[in-house]
Amino acid sequence: MNSSNRLELVDAVRGFALVSIMLLHNIEHFDLYHVPQGLPAWLATLDKWIWDAAFFLFGGKSYAIFALLFGVTFQLQFQRRAQMGDDFRPRFVWRMALLLGFGIVNSLFYHGDILSIYAVLALALLPVARLRDGAVLAIACLLLLQPAAWLDLAAALPDTHLKLADPESWAYFGRANEYLAKGTMPDVWQGNLANGKPGVVLWSWENGRIFQIPALFMLGMLAARRGLFALTEANRNWWKRVLLVACVFFVPMFALKTKLGSMGFGDAVLRPLEVMVTSWSNFAFMLVLVAGLALAYQTRAGERMLKLFAPLGRMSLTSYLTQSVIGTALYYGWGLGLYAATGATGCLLIGIALAVLQGAFSAWWLRSHAQGPLESLWHRLTWLKQPAPSPARG
Repeated sequence: MNSSNRLELVDAVRGFALVSIMLLHNIEHFDLYHVPQGLPAWLATLDKWIWDAAFFLFGGKSYAIFALLFGVTFQLQFQRRAQMGDDFRPRFVWRMALLLGFGIVNSLFYHGDILSIYAVLALALLPVARLRDGAVLAIACLLLLQPAAWLDLAAALPDTHLKLADPESWAYFGRANEYLAKGTMPDVWQGNLANGKPGVVLWSWENGRIFQIPALFMLGMLAARRGLFALTEANRNWWKRVLLVACVFFVPMFALKTKLGSMGFGDAVLRPLEVMVTSWSNFAFMLVLVAGLALAYQTRAGERMLKLFAPLGRMSLTSYLTQSVIGTALYYGWGLGLYAATGATGCLLIGIALAVLQGAFSAWWLRSHAQGPLESLWHRLTWLKQPAPSPARG
């Protein structure tokens, strides 16, 4: 299977992840949490079902798919330049500096932006890019084990019932609600950069994502080295095994996650346990999703369906930033203020409509362009003053 076909599957899975992220962001009012009052009982119940189902399916998993595929893309770029006798790593540092700039712009609108965090943590790929597969896998597994949480757990063992203050990030998010709901656009921009972004970084540390994200980058890099997204019979069997093992691992992890709060531990023990178990549970279910999508793509019906997501996947940077601008304009106080009137059901319908519109726009745009608008800009700036590879390849 040639590289273009491998990228078709990667683009389809990335597009699926982008749509699921969009749905979650809409349900959350882009981090402006508010439950409308006075809803009929049936609608309030439906809202709760939709909220729970969406976060069960996608919460902590969609961003993980993005991180995995980020590593795939890095390896493909690194490998292509190596075949030309070049070391891609210095160029990659510049590319991540550009991504950080895109992330800061996105953070003006939505403080939960992941691009800026990816741009910084992606530098962890530089020292492992030329290591053997076994060494990279060992480092990734160590990071997945959540070493900081283990240290916190060990420190808490002398007093397992110790209570702790609220996590630091909560204070930042509490302040954010005020300016997101009532502030002007400049208020939101200033608040997101000065308050929201530090809160998100703290939250990412508190919940183990600072370790999980680089691990996923490395696993994606290994997947690309092994050509695991090629549409072959050997890979089909490999993804079947991944699906089985991930399901077997997920079930007890998820069951344990739901029981931790009732085990009588104090905060000092409970919090690191929750970080570990939640991250492992989400990782396992992410593999269930990726394996399921990879297997579905090798069926006629599944390929037709998943190809609908591919244009969004090819224009993921443009689509991600666009959804932040449009979504915050819909829900925040400086825009239409829909946070005050919409529950999970209405937000899900809005998210689906936006995903369909973005998908249609992406398909239309790509009929006459090799890349999305921001992807093209990123590509040109990446290769500034250097001969640029074809946009379809670099």
